[in-house]
Amino acid sequence: MAAGYSLTSAGITLANQAVTLAFLNPPASPNVDMMFRRMWVGQSNNMASAQQRVQLNTQVTAFPTLVSATPTKLSNVDSASVITGATTGAAGTCGINASNENAGAKTVIWADVFNVVNGWLLVPLPKEEVEVAAGSASGFGLHLPVAPGTLTNWAFGFTWIED
Repeated sequence: MAAGYSLTSAGITLANQAVTLAFLNPPASPNVDMMFRRMWVGQSNNMASAQQRVQLNTQVTAFPTLVSATPTKLSNVDSASVITGATTGAAGTCGINASNENAGAKTVIWADVFNVVNGWLLVPLPKEEVEVAAGSASGFGLHLPVAPGTLTNWAFGFTWIED
């Protein structure tokens, strides 16, 4: 049976650079696939209207250097995720707020722009859901491709189903 999880954070100060906000790399060997259902970004430090680019991407090989974060179950009766928190972006791990993007090639899946006063939310239609398969050697990232004007008090994350 499929179970749902989230990787989320709030009140985060970002580095003054293009930055991966949240990153998940599925297990290396065939296990379960990750079906991403919801992604969001917002900030609560600045009331000045400003546009910010955002993208969803896959990344291979040299993954971002992250802050370890543990996935949260969306249902208290589900088992723990097969994904664990780590700083390396390696297979079977996830993390937030990259301090270094490293040299891995990013392939943009979805590019968008939002006003920081309003925030950004993406809930794909069923045929648009992003799937990252176990064993694919590609991680999934929620990424700001340009540094934001305000670096403090960011909230972001995504939810997924392990199926």
